[in-house]
Amino acid sequence: MSEKRLAVVTGAARGIGRAIVLELLRQGRIVAGLDINDEQLGELENTAKEAGFDVITRRVDITDTAALTEALESLASEHSGIGILVNNAGITRDKLMMQMKQEDFDSVISVNLRAAFMATTIALRSMVRNRFGRIINISSVAGVMGQAGSSNYAASKAGLIGMAKSVAREVGKKNITVNCIAPGFIMTEMTDVLSDAVKAAAKQIIPVRRFGGVDDVAKAVAFFASDQAGYITGQVLCVDGGMAM
Repeated sequence: MSEKRLAVVTGAARGIGRAIVLELLRQGRIVAGLDINDEQLGELENTAKEAGFDVITRRVDITDTAALTEALESLASEHSGIGILVNNAGITRDKLMMQMKQEDFDSVISVNLRAAFMATTIALRSMVRNRFGRIINISSVAGVMGQAGSSNYAASKAGLIGMAKSVAREVGKKNITVNCIAPGFIMTEMTDVLSDAVKAAAKQIIPVRRFGGVDDVAKAVAFFASDQAGYITGQVLCVDGGMAM
């Protein structure tokens, strides 16, 4: 049963990542959450414990290839491999293209895309050996339809989609699926900073006229991670209230 296989979630300590961890725990899975923020990881552990679950946490800077490799390899060794990988970690450094500096672009690509590449290559080693795997990249509608002022972010999220589709073609015969979820406007700390005017304008282009919640994304992840989704691969599921259709 896939429930007994280790699930690893990056960017696990808050927002969508935190919701994914808690949903996978509710599904009866063994879950390891990776994040750079020690304090928020502690809060995640407490929340999980209050709900009756134990979560494994690792403080890792996922842009540090050596540290990420060590963390994932040790987890794989301790749990007979990684069964599910959720590449969720992401940052923004929004600016118009003409104002964007190289470091704004590089830092977003490093966290959002390069780290996902590294995590995927490491997780695939045990997935191929065990002939089972579920890789789920958290992309964005920005990667599907573009977003003014976020060319670096949109590029990284579009890259996750292209990478997922390519890897899905490579490893499907090994009983490994690779899919993407593309959230739209989801109520998190990222959307909290938006002005009321921006929020109101955004809701006007969302057919259901509201923002989604982190649990909407987490439940989609749980489905892709499940045995029921074993014949679904290379797909992009937009959890966006119809925004990108």
